[in-house]
Amino acid sequence: MEAPKPIGYWLKHLHNLLEKQFDATLADVGLGRRHWQILNTLARGHATRDELMEALAPFWTQVEPDLDKVLEDVAARGWTRPGLPVEANLLALTDEGRAVHADIAARVETTRAAVLKGLTVEQYTETVRILSVMAGNIEADLAAR
Repeated sequence: MEAPKPIGYWLKHLHNLLEKQFDATLADVGLGRRHWQILNTLARGHATRDELMEALAPFWTQVEPDLDKVLEDVAARGWTRPGLPVEANLLALTDEGRAVHADIAARVETTRAAVLKGLTVEQYTETVRILSVMAGNIEADLAAR
């Protein structure tokens, strides 16, 4: 009998599957998960490039195009514009960007529903809470070294 796989295995495996699922969900519109994350972040309000970089840093990998390339792609599609005041280097969604975000948000919601199938809201909430506590424990331990 095979020993149960440790949490690290399942976290990495789930992460990789989520990346593949997002790619499949957005492939027909030529977008990736980072496009979605930029649009979703800007849908909550204006942000600077640095704010986007900070918000997305935990998700970015070495094999992906850098933030500036994805921002250029999103801007070239007409989905972003400079926010106001322009001198603050803010980015904002255009009306078209908001419409695209709404379309993609519906797709993402369907994808999330597939991920959470068979789980209650309470189970999901508790899983996230437990992972958060574990991360905090590790951060505290590393800070104490």
